[in-house]
Amino acid sequence: VPFILALGVGVHSVRSSGKDDDSDTFGLTGVTSIGPILAVMIYGVVLSSNGALNGAETAAESAAAESGLGIFLHLIPHYAYEAALSIAPLAVMLVVFQFTLLKLPPRQIIRMAVGLVWSYVGLLVFLTGVNGGFMSAGRELGIILGGKAAGSGGVWSVLLICTGLLLGAVVVCAEPAVWVLTDQVEALSGGTIKRKLMLVFLAAGAAVAIGLTMWRALGGFSIMRILIPGYALALLLMIWSPKLFTAIAFDSGGVASGPITSTFVLSFTLGASQACGGSSDAFGVIALVAMTPLIAIQLLGILYSRKKNKDRLTEKEGK
Repeated sequence: VPFILALGVGVHSVRSSGKDDDSDTFGLTGVTSIGPILAVMIYGVVLSSNGALNGAETAAESAAAESGLGIFLHLIPHYAYEAALSIAPLAVMLVVFQFTLLKLPPRQIIRMAVGLVWSYVGLLVFLTGVNGGFMSAGRELGIILGGKAAGSGGVWSVLLICTGLLLGAVVVCAEPAVWVLTDQVEALSGGTIKRKLMLVFLAAGAAVAIGLTMWRALGGFSIMRILIPGYALALLLMIWSPKLFTAIAFDSGGVASGPITSTFVLSFTLGASQACGGSSDAFGVIALVAMTPLIAIQLLGILYSRKKNKDRLTEKEGK
């Protein structure tokens, strides 16, 4: 996400015609979400037609027999390879562009190399930590609360939904890409769009998404009952929301559903749905987390636009 955001900013700075409109800077991350959605759906069609939808043992499951630090030591070799496989294409691209287009000075090349090393180490530590303990903790919490809610209902159902709301608000603030996006927005807007205000609206959107997922886990209804009205509302808000905020909203949907959300929250909802009798109801939580920021940020844009217009009228009346 940081690389794609920086790419969008760079291209916009080259083709900008001097107009005070940064809406073209954002939206690239949102557009890139379309490809993976189509790819996975096509993959599902292929697997279902071949009858190949069978589970396979993961590295985390094979490490479950270990105890203590042994779990993490068991996982390190596997995720060292995974992290290298993820970073390698980007490193190759940068080397190719360095010799053909960039021609960066030696000092910048060293910074770039150090950055890649830190990225690799961070990705390795993150994947090992998440699969060694983070996901299992989230799943156990979901199973306990989901089991209580399914068995007793009442207060436990409310507690399950409220826990989802709280997790959504907290987890989105821990997403690294969210901080990158809000920092870019504040910088490019000259400080007029505050990152703290964006974080509040993003947290509220993610909280609502995970709260709805917990409600769906209890009720077992189709996710389309939420997605279709939600995206319809998001498209309708584009009529009144400023172009800049619409572009930011689509980027926000992509960054809010990042690695933290895709690990802890997904495992939590899987555990809760399994305890409520329908594990497949957990899938779709990331789609909801990607949808609600579209609505939240566009609402922020409408409020921002109204406040700006009100300030202009006050200024004119003062003159």
